[in-house]
This record gives sequence, structure tokens and C-alpha cells, in this order.
Amino acid sequence: MKIADMPVVPMTEADWPAVESIYAAGISEGNATFESTTPSWAEFDRTRLNDHRLVAVSHDGDVVGWAACSPISSRSAYAGVVEHSIYVAPLARGQRIGSVLLSELISSTEEGGIWTIQSSIFPENLSSAALHERHGFRAVGTRHRIAKSATGPHSGQWRDTVLIERRSDAVGLS
Repeated sequence: MKIADMPVVPMTEADWPAVESIYAAGISEGNATFESTTPSWAEFDRTRLNDHRLVAVSHDGDVVGWAACSPISSRSAYAGVVEHSIYVAPLARGQRIGSVLLSELISSTEEGGIWTIQSSIFPENLSSAALHERHGFRAVGTRHRIAKSATGPHSGQWRDTVLIERRSDAVGLS
């Protein structure tokens, strides 16, 4: 299957077992998030924006990656700013699935009036940094020793994160 043929569809509750498994793998590896456990579906559903939750589906019908956004603030001035996450199943990495998901997420957020997508990534996560750079994200700055990791090889260690953002060139221009 060519990567261009990989369907990206809205995430539903039925996708949650696969999404949760992919999320858990990212948590256990220690270079994707400070989270130590996956949330319940109810918590995930409550905190992620419905219109910007996507899954990539393999030719076998398996969910192999996901993307989702959360608002960064309840203040109206920041209504067009979201924080996003992208996770790809360990066995599906290196197939540009993250790129397809991020492209679709950028499209959905711009269609939804979002002007800035941001995230924090660990400096060691070079593949995420490269993916985001290819899609127009820029590093805003480094947050030094912002939190301690609770899982993975860095458990108990203070970690830096790099704040990245992508400002739309189509939304929020005036």
C-alpha cells in the first residue's frame, strides 16, 4: 500500500482499544510524554476536540496511528490555539504515517479556524522534531527541567522539552 492510499478517518470510541495501546507504547518508551498511564476513553473524549481526532488505518483495517488536539486555554483570545499529539504504533513506524496524520490534522484544524498548533517534545525525540519541521513547525524555545519522567528509561529524571508551534498561513491573518 502506498502511504498516499492510507485512509485517515475521524476517531471513534470503537478505535479506543487500538489508540490506547499505541498511546501506552509511547508512554512506556519514555520519549513521547510525561504521562505515566493512559486515560480512560471518557477522559480522553472529554479533553480532546471532537473535530480534530484522527486515526490512520492500515489496509488490514488496523489502527496504526492517531492524532488529537486539546484546547490550550478556556480564554476566548486563545480559541484558535491547540496542543496536539501524534502517536504511531511501534511496528508501523518509518512508513510516513506520522506525516500523513499531521497533514490531515493541519487541514482539519485550519478548516476549523485554528491558527496555531503547538506541542512540547523531548529534545531526544529526533524523529518527532524532524516530522514537525517538515510540516512547518518551528522551535519556540526550550523549557529546562520542566518535569520529571515517571516511566521509561528516564524515570525519575528531570527532563527538558522543546516548545514547537505552527502558525497557519491561511487562518487568523486579520
